[in-house]
Amino acid sequence: MIDRLSWAAITPELLLLVMVCVIAIYDLFLKSPQRWATHYLTLLTLAAAAFLTGSAALSGQTFSGFGGMVVSDPMGNWLKCFAALTMMVLLIYARPYAGARGMMRGGELYTLGLFGLLGMYVMISGHNLLIIYLGLELLALSSFALVALRRDDLRATEAAMKYFVLGALASGFLLYGMSLVYGATGTLDIRAMAVAIEAGVAQPQVLMLGLVFVVAGLAFKLGAVPFHMWVPDVYHGAPTAITLFIASAPKLAAFAIVMRLLVEGMPALAFDWQQMLAVLAVLSLIVGNLAAVAQSNLKRMLAFSTIAQVGFLLLAFVAGVGADGNTANMSTAYSAAMFYIITYVLTTLAVFGVILLLSRDGFESEEINDLAGLNQRSPLYAGVMAAGMFSLAGVPPLVGFYAKLTVLQALLAAGDGIYLWLAVFAVLMSLVGAFYYLRVVKVMYFDAPTQTAAISAPLELRAVLSLNGALLLLLGLFPGALLALCAQAIASLLV
Repeated sequence: MIDRLSWAAITPELLLLVMVCVIAIYDLFLKSPQRWATHYLTLLTLAAAAFLTGSAALSGQTFSGFGGMVVSDPMGNWLKCFAALTMMVLLIYARPYAGARGMMRGGELYTLGLFGLLGMYVMISGHNLLIIYLGLELLALSSFALVALRRDDLRATEAAMKYFVLGALASGFLLYGMSLVYGATGTLDIRAMAVAIEAGVAQPQVLMLGLVFVVAGLAFKLGAVPFHMWVPDVYHGAPTAITLFIASAPKLAAFAIVMRLLVEGMPALAFDWQQMLAVLAVLSLIVGNLAAVAQSNLKRMLAFSTIAQVGFLLLAFVAGVGADGNTANMSTAYSAAMFYIITYVLTTLAVFGVILLLSRDGFESEEINDLAGLNQRSPLYAGVMAAGMFSLAGVPPLVGFYAKLTVLQALLAAGDGIYLWLAVFAVLMSLVGAFYYLRVVKVMYFDAPTQTAAISAPLELRAVLSLNGALLLLLGLFPGALLALCAQAIASLLV
C-alpha cells in the first residue's frame, strides 16, 4: 500500500537519488580538475539530508511505508544523520588528496560517494529482507568502484579485485541465509518474521541454517574474524581517501542491519545468535590486536585495529539477552553498541584526516615512521592524532574510554558467569591494543623528524580537523547527551 506516509518515509532517499542524478549531469559540463562546484553542491546535498533526517529523529515519530517495507524511526534517522555528516567531513578531508592524485578528472568521487550513501540509507530504512539486500548491494558496488578509482594504480586495482571477489562471497552468504529464513518463516517482512519465529511456526532446522548464513554474511560485512581477510588488503591497497570511506560511514549502516535482522527480526533466537557473536567477538579481539602489534604500515595497523574494535562492538550485542532469557538489559546493551559505533566513526575520521593531511603528491604517509617528530612540525595535528590514538585505546577522558566502559557495563549488567569472563578478556585485549596505539604517539612526540616539508592544508580542512579532534575530548568529558540520544533511539525501537 502506497500512502502519504510512504513518501514521507523515503524523503531523504528521494533527495539523494534526485541530487546524485543532478550532480552527475551537471558535472559533465565542468572542466576544472578541482571540481569546486560539484564539491559544494555535494556538501549542500549532504547538509540537506542531515537536516531532514535529524529533524525526523528529533520528532521521535516511528512510521512505516510501502506496506511495511521501509520504516522511519529515531534510531534509523539518527544513523542516517550521522552518516551524512560523516560523508561531509570525509569529502572535505579527501578533496586535496584526491585532486593531487588525478582522482577528480571526473566527478565519480562525488557521485559514487552519494550512491554509496543512498545504499546506506536504504539498508538503514529497510524493514524487508529484499530492501535490505538491495541497499547492501548498492553500497557494495559503489565501494568496489571507489576503491578502483585510481585506474592507473596497480595496488588499488588489486585491492578492488579482492574486495569485489570477497564482497560477492559475503553477499552470497547473506542472500542464501535470507532465502533460508524466508523458506522457514514464509515472509520477507522483518516484523512478520519475528512473529512467525515467536509463534513457533517456522521450520526450526531450516531457520537455524539460515541464521548461521546470515550471521556469517554480517560478519563478512563487519570484518569480524574469521571473515576478515579482505580488511587489511583493502585498507592498504585503496587510496587513503577511499579507505576512510570504507572505514567510517558504512559501519553505521552495518550496525543498523544487525539491529534490523537479528534484534528486530529474530529476538526469539537471541540465545543462538548471541553465542555465535560471542565466538566472533573473542576471535576478532585476539586476531585483530595481536596482528596489529606486528604492523609497521599505519593503514594495515588501523585495519587490524578495526577488526579488534568490531570484536568489542559485538560484545555489546552478546550482552542484550541474559543466559536465562532476561531481556531487561537489551536497551542498555544496544544503546552501548550504538554509542560505540558512532564514537568509533568520529575517531576514525580524525585519525585518517591527519593521514590525508600529511600525504602529498607522490608521498602517502602510510608508514608509522612517517609520523616521526610530527609534534615538532605541527603540535596541533600531532595533538589530533594523539587524541585519536588515545581514544581508540580507551584512555580517559577521551570518548573512546566511555565507549568501552558502556560496553563493559552492559556485559556486567547481563549477569555473572560467561559475561564477567568476556569483560575481563576484553579489558586484557584492550591492554594489548594500547601498545600499538601508544607506539604511534611515541613516534610522533619522541622520535626525530624524518620529514621537514611544511604541512599546508586548506582552511576548511584545518578547521574541521580541529573540531573533529576537539569533539573526541568534549564528548569524553560530557558524554551524557550522546548517551541519552542513543538510549532514546534504542528504546523507541524496542517498544
